[in-house]
Amino acid sequence: MNVKRIDEIRFRIERQQGMGADVVGYASDALLEKIKKDHTLQQAANAATLPDPAGNILLMPDAHEGYGFPIGGVMAFDSENGIVSPGAIGFDINCGVRLIKTNLTEGDIRPKIIQLSDELFKNIPSGVGSRLNLGFGEGDLERVTQEGIEYLIKKGFGVPEDVAHTEENGRMIGADFSKVSKMAKSRGLTELGTLGAGNHFLEVQRVEKILDLKVAKAYGLHEGQVVVMVHTGSRGFGHQICSDYLRTLEEYQRRNSIALVDRELCYAKIQDREAQDYLSAMKCGVNFAFTNRHIITDSIRRSFEKVFERSWDSLGMEMLYDLSHNILKVEEHEVDGHRRKLLVHRKGATRAFAKGRPEIPQIYRDIGQPVLIPGSMGTASYVLCGREGSMRETFGSACHGAGRVMSRHQALRDIPASKTFESLKSKNIEIRIRTRKLVSEEAEWTYKDIDEVVGVVEKADLAVPVSRNVPIAVIKG
Repeated sequence: MNVKRIDEIRFRIERQQGMGADVVGYASDALLEKIKKDHTLQQAANAATLPDPAGNILLMPDAHEGYGFPIGGVMAFDSENGIVSPGAIGFDINCGVRLIKTNLTEGDIRPKIIQLSDELFKNIPSGVGSRLNLGFGEGDLERVTQEGIEYLIKKGFGVPEDVAHTEENGRMIGADFSKVSKMAKSRGLTELGTLGAGNHFLEVQRVEKILDLKVAKAYGLHEGQVVVMVHTGSRGFGHQICSDYLRTLEEYQRRNSIALVDRELCYAKIQDREAQDYLSAMKCGVNFAFTNRHIITDSIRRSFEKVFERSWDSLGMEMLYDLSHNILKVEEHEVDGHRRKLLVHRKGATRAFAKGRPEIPQIYRDIGQPVLIPGSMGTASYVLCGREGSMRETFGSACHGAGRVMSRHQALRDIPASKTFESLKSKNIEIRIRTRKLVSEEAEWTYKDIDEVVGVVEKADLAVPVSRNVPIAVIKG
């Protein structure tokens, strides 16, 4: 693979025979060496062989190998004549992050951290196959996927102000429940309000450092403040939607005699029924994930109320923002000097729009979109703000986290759970987790350095760091 440096943080794989675009990535030398250790670069080059990509295939500094298309990858196609590829969105449709503010400090939290951790662990099911019985039937599930978080607000979960603090206002228009399989519906019925397993988590965090005072003030953040971060997605509901349509599109390839360098990059042309059906189902998964995080937010607020014996609004538990990092959006961007409407695929990449874009909630439009970047277990997470560089170079995108450098199998073999527990204890971090196996799989050493990843994003002017947050308590599957 011929990788050439553009500058100290950018690199390029120039198009070769069969490639319709260059691959441009963002990484320091140290991060690039880690990216080279798996099939990330080859997967990105393979994606460049898809029909008529707009601009470059992009890799964020947290990029690593995924199904067909790298996690940490972004690519776009024309909205009228382009293609849709589920593998470039991912199995966990609308996996994303939500941040909830409080008016508490670590001093307020510490005397009750064990009780609070227990309460959160009890009220928010986590782990493989986790379920929560809300008494919802299939009719409720259908309305969730059509109406998003506004349906839940009518049911008593959250408040109307939460809508404006959620990407897409918590509802992607165009979802069609009839395009979702019975299996997906069955899996989704009792998954709302659950974390799941893997890299998903809930963390009680302290704002350790403010890095941009003006933006932090606009976001309502200050040093010493306690915030709560949630990272999860559409659970088995979204996974089943992706699995179902991958099979549909593999048949589409055969029927249309489409040759792929990697069958995991299967696609359909946007005009064709298969693409439209997938998008309608994908939007159901998107809305499911927004509502999943919304119910978890309600559980977090109730847990804090019980422990601190005060109402959640008196505790200042407003949402900062909720965003997706596995999604397809129709957006307008400039490509080669021309304004175009594009099908932007983001897989493990966060939208990082600069100020002024109409997609940004009014409350943040004059400052820039909040960009929420979770770290690995026991390390820092960040709040960033979208910048103009992302609009020029990356279809308004930035990284989504630290990015794995070690497989789960290797982690289980090489990192004893005791090492992680000792590290967390030394940092005075409470942990609640369902299985010791996950402690090894999600250990901080299995991920890239979040500070270095964010540093590259900042140098590229994709987003500016606003706050660095460190965990006080971690809840995982």
